[in-house]
Amino acid sequence: MKILVIGGSGFIGTRLVELLIKDDNEVFIFDKNYSVKYPELTTIGDVRDFGLLNSACEGVDLIYNLAAEHADNVTPLSLYHDVNVGGAENVVKAAEVNNINKIIFTSSVAIYGLNRGTPDENTDPQPFNEYGRTKLAAEKVFNEWHSKHSDSTLVTVRPAVVFGENNRGNVYNLINQIVSGRFLMIGDGTNCKSMGYVGNITEFLKQQLDKESGYHVYNYADKEDLSSSNIVLIVRKEMNILARNIKVPYSIGLMGGYAFDVLSKLTGKKFPVSLVRIQKFCADTTIDSSAAMSSGFIPPYTLEEGLKRMIKHEFKS
Repeated sequence: MKILVIGGSGFIGTRLVELLIKDDNEVFIFDKNYSVKYPELTTIGDVRDFGLLNSACEGVDLIYNLAAEHADNVTPLSLYHDVNVGGAENVVKAAEVNNINKIIFTSSVAIYGLNRGTPDENTDPQPFNEYGRTKLAAEKVFNEWHSKHSDSTLVTVRPAVVFGENNRGNVYNLINQIVSGRFLMIGDGTNCKSMGYVGNITEFLKQQLDKESGYHVYNYADKEDLSSSNIVLIVRKEMNILARNIKVPYSIGLMGGYAFDVLSKLTGKKFPVSLVRIQKFCADTTIDSSAAMSSGFIPPYTLEEGLKRMIKHEFKS
């Protein structure tokens, strides 16, 4: 197949492109940055630029849309809508112009909100931040496209937190704080986290190439879920770090996050601690991924194996 991976230069995109190429697909990348691993496959462009995107879609059989504004501290806030929703509108428009009838879209479990139990794909969305709200709005854009084309295939994958080698997201920041001795447990640490190792989710995304026409939606997380305390213990064991039992009450942690937000606004600097990050760290962010796991997919790695592989690559090399 001739495949365009929008956002293919990023963390997930690079691993996905590698897998697609190994299966003898003809792969192209559309991204704001050149792919470090596959610069020769990259077309530089912004998903908000319809003209460039439309040209990149010529002759394509399938589109993966991985592009998103997703950091906790994006400014201005309008970027979430411009990229996540406006980008989705451009993708479906380009698909129509180029007669592309298969799209695989990475949404997010952020559409469900925090402390929702273990939501499945039919749970009513209640996003708590602008990222989640715009991801949900993007899903509606793709759903409307699919409803207008009876022979089309739309696969929406809602990943939990994705981590792995060469990622500098929240899981990396947590491990780095533990390794550097700057970590303090906020709350009691019993809250559970659904997460997905990049080596597993990219295999799952590749598997969606074979989906027949129709609408398919999956939550994705590797099971069993780990608590915040479990994650900290795995890191400390792998790095031979003595355990510290200091815990900060949640209410005090929130005040600290708010203080860092105020400081960030006053100085224009971005800090690793924020109110949203503390809320997310202390929340139960678990999802039901049984639909994905019962689809015939077998993850190559366990969740703990994925964490250990990341720790070895990032902190032991």
